[in-house]
Amino acid sequence: MADGYAHFQQPAHPYNFSTQQQRLRRGTPPQTPSPSRSPAPQSPGAYFYNQGQGHSHTMMNPTSHRGFAPQQNMAKFFNTGGIPQQHSQQVDHGMGHVQNSTNNIVAGGHQHTFSGGMTNANYPSPQHVNASTTSIQNNTPHWQEQQTLLNASRSSSEPHHHARQAAILNKNSSATVAVAGGVNPNSYHPTNSQHRKDGPSAEVLERQNEKGEVERQDWKALDLGGQGLRALSNALFNYTFLDKLYINHNKLTKLPAAIGKLKLLQLLDASNNQLTEVPPELGNLVNLRQLLLFDNQLTALPCEIGSLYQLEVIGIEGNPLQDEYKQMMIKDGTRVLIESLRDTMPVSLPPVERDWIIVNESKKNDPVADADKFQVLCYNILCDKYANANMYGYAAAWALDWGYRKDLIRTQLVESKADIICLQEVDMDNFNEWFMPELAVTNYKGIFQPKTRARTMSETEKKSVDGCAIFYKHDKFRKLAQHTIDFATLAISREDFKKTADIFNRVMPKDNIAIITFLENISTGSRLIVSNVHITWDPQFRDVKLIQVAMLMEEIAKVAEEWKQMPQTADPEGKMPTPPAFTENTQIPLVVCGDFNSIADSGVYELLSKGVVNSNHDDLSGRTYGDLTKDGISHPFSLKSSYGTIGELKFTNYTPGFTGVIDYIWYTSNSLTVTGLLGNVDEKYLATVPAFPNVHFPSDHILLQTELQIKPRKEKIAKPPPPDFGGGGGGSSRAR
Repeated sequence: MADGYAHFQQPAHPYNFSTQQQRLRRGTPPQTPSPSRSPAPQSPGAYFYNQGQGHSHTMMNPTSHRGFAPQQNMAKFFNTGGIPQQHSQQVDHGMGHVQNSTNNIVAGGHQHTFSGGMTNANYPSPQHVNASTTSIQNNTPHWQEQQTLLNASRSSSEPHHHARQAAILNKNSSATVAVAGGVNPNSYHPTNSQHRKDGPSAEVLERQNEKGEVERQDWKALDLGGQGLRALSNALFNYTFLDKLYINHNKLTKLPAAIGKLKLLQLLDASNNQLTEVPPELGNLVNLRQLLLFDNQLTALPCEIGSLYQLEVIGIEGNPLQDEYKQMMIKDGTRVLIESLRDTMPVSLPPVERDWIIVNESKKNDPVADADKFQVLCYNILCDKYANANMYGYAAAWALDWGYRKDLIRTQLVESKADIICLQEVDMDNFNEWFMPELAVTNYKGIFQPKTRARTMSETEKKSVDGCAIFYKHDKFRKLAQHTIDFATLAISREDFKKTADIFNRVMPKDNIAIITFLENISTGSRLIVSNVHITWDPQFRDVKLIQVAMLMEEIAKVAEEWKQMPQTADPEGKMPTPPAFTENTQIPLVVCGDFNSIADSGVYELLSKGVVNSNHDDLSGRTYGDLTKDGISHPFSLKSSYGTIGELKFTNYTPGFTGVIDYIWYTSNSLTVTGLLGNVDEKYLATVPAFPNVHFPSDHILLQTELQIKPRKEKIAKPPPPDFGGGGGGSSRAR
């Protein structure tokens, strides 16, 4: 049985509101907020429907307050088909909200409950309901839960039932009430943040306007119950900040596909309508905890609902569903039903291929220039041990299986025909036993470095440790040198870091690494440095991300200084081209790939793109990292993001808790130019899937690929000495 539903009571209604909320005056019609934006704080749209009561009420749990939107004057969004709406002052007291083992406690020993249930004759349950509920006699806790919720649903038919009970509770309660469990909004946690890598949370992003400003949002629940609605406008689903939506006890025959936009929704009650089907887009609402579909006319459930991996309760009683669904619910409950739907989901059509975007054709069909072109691929492949149901439960179990994913990853890599491949989250065993032999077939050689935790492990244990790998076409490049970076060890070796607590407490516990390699083009003799890095993921450690990248750039500058004078490879036959001579380390073409776990609005991005970050940067605020926080951070290279030439991708990481760009391919603009890029994922396809990985995308990241060309060196021409006209001899010549 789902957690939080162990006991069923009829408590005080859990919704509560701030004492500072102002009530609408009698006779003052509330203004319905525009569905395209959140209402202003002073707008009546920020307050719930209250039947004109002018009372102030105590907020039971101010730290987790949620409010209802007003429901008057909503005709422009909904079609009621001319059915008169009944607005009764009587409240349905039979709504037995599900509670967990924590009882409602009211100061002074009072517990507020409501009695005297009410039904609505205008919206009767389907004829099949009684037969269905009476024919199944089972005492399993899963089915008892269904029956309890069903009875509560049937007794909540009056208009705006949930908002009314909230108002009455607040009106009659002057004490602080502790509530927990069930549909209590205060028992809901913020949306799952385990996938978040950087930047604000998903809730905050939904409240950002076009200028990037976060707008205030005082209500997140919308109660349209008992209105006799026959249709819902797509404009409703522009309220993407909603976490609860009640559309129960209406006359809806279908739900719009646009409902899939409400990705923060945690509760959806569409009970007691006339639905014959629900849209597969419901599968995109991966934050749902409760999906109530009681008393409709559903004969089947879309397999896409199987993506709702956080769902605790699905209400299906009162529908002529296939018997296998009900038997599964009786025996095993919601979780098993959802997993069964997920793992039997038919394979959908793949997306259209990502476009290859040509950026620069100035050297097209130039054989000399083509010889110095090369393609670089960057890809976090999602390590096998991280691809589990706890993190990615929206994906079918077979699609998460490494046996399936590794074949798909290999196909992606081989078909890319990239000359250089930088991979993150490759474990040691799969590097040696899978990637090396598989990619060797297409002329790749590779180097690998695991995370530093492998040093303390046995030979068997270290096989599962992931790290970074660089593969290169050995018929195009030869490796001249390589260098690995252990950020924790490097940090403690610095004199200015040794006395700072932040190094010991924040930097050293992270075992991230990087690889740097020096390659030479076999046909042209041109040389370049390629680096691959995986920066720490935790958004609470933005300072550590910045320090790791600062150390990365310092190390690249050091090895570039060393490698700039590397002599030509031994060539007894004299057939190899002469490599260029570098007088400065910044003259060597440089490519820096990686999963930086940092968005464009970060110190990491600023450092790489601008070459400098001030010591008072927000990401370093309150931290001490020796000279880096004393003097600021800088590097000497003129780096640009390869996708910056056309605008960054819409995302490189696509998960329920985070969608954004955190992977990059950086290049030195003084020595390299971008000629081509792999474009975005098809938007139409994205509208049909909740997140990655899935059957078509084996990782939660997408691969990045760019084509670069080495620019011809512009050697400085020595100025001739000034002419010498003979000094004094000139005078005697003029005399003659």
